[in-house]
Amino acid sequence: MQSTTTAPAVDDGGSMHMPEQKQNRDFHHPYNPYDIQLEFMNTLYETIERGGIGIFESPTGTGKSLSLLCGSLTWLREHKAKEFDAGVREGAEVDDNEPAWVREHALEERRKRLLRDREDLEEQLRRVREKEEREKKEYMRGDGGGGKRTKKQRVDVAIEKGDEDEDENKFMLDDYESDKEGDNSRRPQPSTAFGIEGLSSATKDILRKLGHQFEGEKAVVDLDLPDELKIFYCSRTHSQLTQFVNELRRVHFPPTVPLGDDQIEEEVKHLSLGSRKNLCINPKVQKLGGVTAINERCLELQQSGTSQEHKCQFLPGKDGQVAVRDFRDHTLARIRDIEELAELGKKIGVCPYYAARPTIKPSEIVTLPYPLLLQKSAREALGISLKGHIVIIDEAHNLIDAISNIHSITVTLAQLQKSQKQLEIYLAKFRNKLKGKNKVYVMQLLKLLSSLAGYLEGKKGEGVIAMGDLLATKGIDQVNIFKLQQYISESKLARKVEGYIDHEERKKAKLAVAGGTEMAAKTTPTLTHIQGFLSALTNPSAEGKVFHGTTDDRQPCVKYMLLDPAHYFRSVVDDARAVILAGGTMEPVNDFRTHLFPYVSPARITTLSCGHVIPRENLLAWSAATGPSGRELKFTFDKRNNNAMIDDLGRAIVNLCLVIPHGVVCFFPSYAYLELVVSRWQQTDTASTTTTTIWERLGQRKTLFTESKSSSSVEDILHEYGHAIDAGKGGLLFSVVGGKMSEGINFNDSLGRGVIMVGLPFPNSQSAEWRAKLEHVEKVASQNYSPADKSLDSPAARNEFAKAAGREFYENACMRAVNQSIGRAIRHQQDYAVIVLMDQRYSLPRITSKLPKWIRDSVVDGEKKPFTDLMRSAGMFFRSRDK
Repeated sequence: MQSTTTAPAVDDGGSMHMPEQKQNRDFHHPYNPYDIQLEFMNTLYETIERGGIGIFESPTGTGKSLSLLCGSLTWLREHKAKEFDAGVREGAEVDDNEPAWVREHALEERRKRLLRDREDLEEQLRRVREKEEREKKEYMRGDGGGGKRTKKQRVDVAIEKGDEDEDENKFMLDDYESDKEGDNSRRPQPSTAFGIEGLSSATKDILRKLGHQFEGEKAVVDLDLPDELKIFYCSRTHSQLTQFVNELRRVHFPPTVPLGDDQIEEEVKHLSLGSRKNLCINPKVQKLGGVTAINERCLELQQSGTSQEHKCQFLPGKDGQVAVRDFRDHTLARIRDIEELAELGKKIGVCPYYAARPTIKPSEIVTLPYPLLLQKSAREALGISLKGHIVIIDEAHNLIDAISNIHSITVTLAQLQKSQKQLEIYLAKFRNKLKGKNKVYVMQLLKLLSSLAGYLEGKKGEGVIAMGDLLATKGIDQVNIFKLQQYISESKLARKVEGYIDHEERKKAKLAVAGGTEMAAKTTPTLTHIQGFLSALTNPSAEGKVFHGTTDDRQPCVKYMLLDPAHYFRSVVDDARAVILAGGTMEPVNDFRTHLFPYVSPARITTLSCGHVIPRENLLAWSAATGPSGRELKFTFDKRNNNAMIDDLGRAIVNLCLVIPHGVVCFFPSYAYLELVVSRWQQTDTASTTTTTIWERLGQRKTLFTESKSSSSVEDILHEYGHAIDAGKGGLLFSVVGGKMSEGINFNDSLGRGVIMVGLPFPNSQSAEWRAKLEHVEKVASQNYSPADKSLDSPAARNEFAKAAGREFYENACMRAVNQSIGRAIRHQQDYAVIVLMDQRYSLPRITSKLPKWIRDSVVDGEKKPFTDLMRSAGMFFRSRDK
């Protein structure tokens, strides 16, 4: 285990925590924790206590989730206990001149009042739990339990009815005053599916009633419960969050303060947050499927011009306080994942997406996916404030890329053309009714769409686009993109246009159904998507770049790519008390310091790298520099197509499959290279004395499976792979680094007795995007060097320093992908496997140093060892397992 704590753990007063306190701390772990788990929880506790930033690496199988839970919740409950005692002292009206017994009595009365509030809440939640248990038992007995249905639950059929003709006037643009156009003091946030800029005044009124506070306003109604100090736990997907919620159900903590009634427990108060796609319970909206379509339809149903019969029946209105409180209490009473939260909304008859807002404040731990935490506009839409709270981001190995991807956006030529056509249809209908600035801006947008589409039609290949080139045709260079984007947002133009197009399509659908013709389903809104792209164009040029190129399915496109993720993540770091990044493989850690926290003092950052829980003898890691014939294995760009080396690689894998039992997973740098290698292996092996191809010999050893870029069902391939292993034939699965099987899938036990990594998956440094990334990294490095470093006095030295920073960033991107892939094996304490790194470059110290510590400490440098040594060691490794 490696633990680097760059500053002593101090409390708010700056006093040192003594080492013996660490040893006596009870984390209420449900099992007897390993030493590495205790170290993890103690380091986490101390990092939160001193308000630091933590980067924690803990391999899968070491109990990372429980360590995160127990360490953070122990700190939370203990800190809240201290705050409670401080609140008793500060709130008691005590005169220091009074006798001691008077002061003690006043403190005791104050304490009783505060305790009574907590006891009342816990008693209320206990009754809710008991009610749910009764309903569950009644349901299991077949008594039709589940509680009485509310009025709103009986509107499902009404919602499913066909639409009546709607008033087209609601799609008209309101008069737009441009007096405020010159006010550029507020930089717009990129448009997102979760933004608040498109909400109607009626919707904002409802959110205010639910306790939502918009910027510059005071919340009108608070649903009684205080804003508790809490943990925001974030992961990439809802499936990962559900796994975490299941772990949360295992832990039990004593009350923050002892409650008077021994029967009253203080359960952990948890809330799952998600998007409308996850939480919408309106069947008519939910069936739209796409995130953007669901968001747009939800907001459209709340527009003031929408008739009452077409408004969403589940949105809590003026009379919805009881339902919202009921939803809040049921949510706090029992730990629920996102699907269970949606089911609760259906049962109560209230929209869980909106009704969850008042539950944020009293929660102790809130789970949410990346986009809801990492986008400031999403946090504002949900009413989330991180001020003073703890943020834990799990599966954070790709956090830098995730931030960049969330704030990057791609628009295809087809989308531009579709939006242009939709806007032309809208303009044809309402041209004579548009006045003043509305007509000016709509015409500007139409010209802009035409210009962008024309630009892409004339482009081939890929490259960086200068803003002047992008907007130079058809008079578009005179368009103020900032003002145009601001107009689109404030006028709700995208929603008006897409609403009108949808209205027309529904009318056509009715006529078509009447005539026996089947209409295509509604497509995802595109003008809203393009609005997000225009918003990104208003970002400072130093933060990102615009490119032209093609998508994976060969469509011409224009893309804005964020280059500086630190800027967008800083609002999280500045607000939160502590920020914790955790993952199974966080190496190379230096990238986080350099590219995510460049403004943070090193003294505030703590890193911890845990070893694995497996014994050292359960892992054999080997860097293979040569194949069976002694030929060097070095899969660089200029050598990787060498047929002799490809053949030797195949023979090496054939030999390894002789000694590695059960399942072997072999990772390649790319789909294209995997296809090239397989094609070569399927040809006759000229170096062999038989006519059997390498591919056929591999098939004789194990059943072969190949991941393709177009693989529609990963589950089917994995099922067949597992079946072949269970049947005793064994399986050899060829996969791709960064592909569908390199992350999030466990090849534990017999599914992954061997993992082979072919080459190093360096990204294409000659692509326009990677050239821009490396130029950005080098530019930042050349600007941020330390003047105190005299070795960088000359321009040449600084240039070399910048180039070295670019190389480091490039290698780190490669090794992060490698670490994720080889980390698929060995998933628990009794697991064991062989990991073979097939490339001479894995013997280089600068490459080896970027491997996870638990692998790095065990890897055998095979640069000067023949391939037969690897075979001998692998054979002995598995024979020792059979004893």
